[in-house]
Amino acid sequence: MFLSRFRVNTARPGARRLLSSPQTMHAAVMSSFPGLLPGDVPSPDAPRVLWRLDHQARAEVLLYIVSPDRPDLTHLVEQAGWPAVAAPQAPGWQTRPYGPLLDRLAAGDQWAFRLTANPVHTIRRADDEPRKITAHLTPVHQMDWLLQRQDSCGFRILEKPGAKRLLPGGTTDQGKHEHHGDRYELSVGAQQNLSFDKSRNAGGNRRGKPVTLVTVTFDGRLEVTDPDALRRTLTQGIGRAKAYGCGLITLAPLTPRAQQAP
Repeated sequence: MFLSRFRVNTARPGARRLLSSPQTMHAAVMSSFPGLLPGDVPSPDAPRVLWRLDHQARAEVLLYIVSPDRPDLTHLVEQAGWPAVAAPQAPGWQTRPYGPLLDRLAAGDQWAFRLTANPVHTIRRADDEPRKITAHLTPVHQMDWLLQRQDSCGFRILEKPGAKRLLPGGTTDQGKHEHHGDRYELSVGAQQNLSFDKSRNAGGNRRGKPVTLVTVTFDGRLEVTDPDALRRTLTQGIGRAKAYGCGLITLAPLTPRAQQAP
């Protein structure tokens, strides 16, 4: 497994095209692997190519890629990077082996994490209607979506110490849901409502309905509870819309043991 980082040159027209459509970015990312063919579908239990865009600032956008194979991002450098300053020793992106970090995960380790995801649920307005996949639109429900998955993903999100909570117990009741915003070391931000064309015909016309997605970025702190499950999560992703920049969770060290991991 490999973890790659590419800084997007937002001043270039090619970069703007990539950033305007998750479908276009997905195609560019997948083109980084010569062994992958357009129709290839990964096994449900196998590591897969995951990617995420982090908008650090207006002119600083980072593309992260986790992949079973080492990517060649030369075409991205030419379209959306700084090709004039690229060199064999500094090709315009960084790739590091991911295996050492995965191997060192241990129960009890604590990490900071970031995840961009597509939190959804299914609803049925009437008994005779089929269930429909619908996006969660409020931070309360989006946070619940992640909390419901933490055990199966191999981690638990850390709770704030009592002294750091503004609300008694860290929660308030809101009907069937509790507002967990002050209980956990977790924030929900950077919500995006995306709509883009998945494909076009030979004449450049839209084919079928556009794809619509609601994505949010979670930042927080977690503790490893099941290292094997967390390894699967890191290499297979969380939730839906993985082809469109969702599901990739990345870690940053908090504990001395974790700081030894590359």
